[in-house]
Amino acid sequence: MKNTIGQSVSVTLFGESHGDAIGVVIDGLAPGIDIDNEFISSQLEKRKGKNNLSTRRRESDSFRILSGVFEGKTTGTPIAVIIENEDTKSKDYGKTKDLARPGHADYSAYCKYHGFQDYRGGGHFSGRITAPLVVAGAIALKALESKGIKIGTHVYSCADISDRSFENFSEDFSLLDELSVPVLDDEARKLIEEKIELIKCEGDSIGGILETAVIGVPSGVGEPWFDSVESLLSHILFSIPAVKGVEFGAGFNFSKMCGSAANDSFRMVDGKVISETNNNGGINGGITNGMPIVFKCAVKPTPSIYKQQNTVDFIKNENAVLQIKGRHDPAIVHRAAVVVSSVTALCLIDMLSQRFGTDYFCGGKI
Repeated sequence: MKNTIGQSVSVTLFGESHGDAIGVVIDGLAPGIDIDNEFISSQLEKRKGKNNLSTRRRESDSFRILSGVFEGKTTGTPIAVIIENEDTKSKDYGKTKDLARPGHADYSAYCKYHGFQDYRGGGHFSGRITAPLVVAGAIALKALESKGIKIGTHVYSCADISDRSFENFSEDFSLLDELSVPVLDDEARKLIEEKIELIKCEGDSIGGILETAVIGVPSGVGEPWFDSVESLLSHILFSIPAVKGVEFGAGFNFSKMCGSAANDSFRMVDGKVISETNNNGGINGGITNGMPIVFKCAVKPTPSIYKQQNTVDFIKNENAVLQIKGRHDPAIVHRAAVVVSSVTALCLIDMLSQRFGTDYFCGGKI
């Protein structure tokens, strides 16, 4: 299995949804990076299901750092972190283990692992495995912050309800830190919450779009062609189980534009090169141009729904009908926001380490 990503700074995931623990190993981080346990916990809180908008599974997500940190700072050696699974109800999955849940990896995992996969709660394919990604991302976010780089993600839309786009990045990022449902506009947040609750009452689920912005990344980061900023970010973004689409800047709207409107005109402002618009999302030729990196991710509806669905029994090789039980989210788009910010941070810290060397983040001083 390929569970490692990154060149200078690599991240390896392990564990299953209903196993003893899940975790992550981060290798290649510079020594002297501050580890803020309270910040890590606050990031994990954003990922948790807490109310009627989320699953009733309640995990404390208490994490333990086993290595690579001494006296509150990274040592430069691999950092291993585990999070124990505490609130599992595996019996919910035993009766339907041979039925392919529509939208899930049950059948494809069976084909790949010949029936030896852990099917409980989706096993290694579960969104539960994003928790260690958030831990690793929290460490990366703090390291990036020491270089003046900040990341924010909000629910851009859910069903037919839209939030406003980013306006003042720093202020909007601060606002998002205070919200359990990361929607910038108060009225849009209320409507989205009501929509998710309605969908839940119907036994169904709903998807959405997340918008992410990154400020402070210097120009000249990224490689043309195969290691472009878009390529590397897309690689890690599509690793999030529910993400099914990614677009940068104007994205698919470019298909409706003329070049005169699509091109971002450059200007000098206070001795700095900026663009008057940012249709290209801060990236030209696969390389950062100093403008905010902006992209959107499409998050599909939660596959686990309570409505009856047609499927197959892949052991008996016959058609079947599935009516699932258990604890499931009516929407995961709001919980996925922190995951998107986390993997973005991990991708950027790897790219910056390749560009400037790993000591670029050493103690936040070099």
